Amino acid sequence: MNKYLENIPKLPGVYIMRDGIGSIIYIGKAKSLKDRLSSYFNADTESKSAAIITAMRKIDYILCVSEREALILERQLINKVKPYFNAMWKDDKSYPYIKLSVNEDFPRLILTRKKLKDGALYFGPYPQVFYIKKLVRWLVKLFKVRPCKLEFSEDNLPEEKKVKSCMYYHTELCYGACLGKITSEDYKAKIKEIELFLNGKFKKLEDEWQDRMEQLSDGLKFEEAAEIRDRLYAVQNMSERVMISEITQEQINESVLRADSIGELKDVLGLKRMPAIIEGFDNSNIQGTNAVASMVRFANGIPDKKNYRRFKIKTVVCADDFASMREVVFRRYSGLIRKNESMPDLILIDGGKGQLSAAMSVLEELQLNVPIVSLAEKNEEIFLPHKDKPLILGRHSPALRLLQYVRDESHRFAVSYHRKLREKIEE
Repeated sequence: MNKYLENIPKLPGVYIMRDGIGSIIYIGKAKSLKDRLSSYFNADTESKSAAIITAMRKIDYILCVSEREALILERQLINKVKPYFNAMWKDDKSYPYIKLSVNEDFPRLILTRKKLKDGALYFGPYPQVFYIKKLVRWLVKLFKVRPCKLEFSEDNLPEEKKVKSCMYYHTELCYGACLGKITSEDYKAKIKEIELFLNGKFKKLEDEWQDRMEQLSDGLKFEEAAEIRDRLYAVQNMSERVMISEITQEQINESVLRADSIGELKDVLGLKRMPAIIEGFDNSNIQGTNAVASMVRFANGIPDKKNYRRFKIKTVVCADDFASMREVVFRRYSGLIRKNESMPDLILIDGGKGQLSAAMSVLEELQLNVPIVSLAEKNEEIFLPHKDKPLILGRHSPALRLLQYVRDESHRFAVSYHRKLREKIEE
């Protein structure tokens, strides 16, 4: 069975196991799909994995951007499909939310597994429960949110004898709302930044704190300035930042669509492995001047802009689209060979058979066996190597839409570079 796992990527994702008639029997998630699926075929005969393997006949998988996205998508799919083995081993747990009870006079931060319509603010859900518990404790301490479970209002405080010995107040971990030491308005003003924090707006938060700290220092309010300084330092150096962003239903749907696009593209092009990394090329030589080209890179269906590249055409004197394409493709992949860097899973050329042939000649010269196709804009025809007739996909095809996205992005990037060069000359 291991030979069937060779082309599965070491990327985060969700895997779907089916029985002989195609019914889904188990859904799981993985940080590395290849490693996780390989583990099933090395499992002990008495393990849960062995029971699944006995019934399983087919595996589908969905690529995800991150392990966290895979966790959320797995939960969504399990709740929708309710596979047999997942139901057997169900843990009856749901992912928690962070609740900021702004509907109270003195709000609290609470972990809850139920999202209610009670006027409070909810953030999440968050799959990494251990880290979220740590984060809530850290936020309570940092912002001096009252950690008690007492329910009271500004007009109805608890009896003093019940709360006067509260260690949180006496150790300055709380503002003492229960003792009437702070008004509801002032309390909410002091913790209002929590909402910014949980929405991931760290830069705005840091800028506000920096300005306020300087104002307090100028006003000789050094104790308050020191408190803001400590908050600023804590946020700038915390390790849990990655845990704060919420995965929405829209993002999950986008993840499924991306996975469908990549999976369909593999099938329609007859590729041996998933085209997780796609590089697209386009030329721009408006009116035959300042010939340039662009290369864009997509990872799991998402633009990887830090790895975009721009090229000034150096070896082609007049406007020659084919020669320009040969030059930039050669420069790109001879460079990767020289640096011993990995090749993409698929190359997309903007154009027809001529542009494709030009790029293919370079790959042959460099002895590279990288899948390559071109997409002609007029009729959205996909040209494949050594095929006389183009491949035509339906206009709603996820695979076609992904290719169009890569093609349009490479065109936009090339034109923007060309425009920038022309503006410099005109200046």
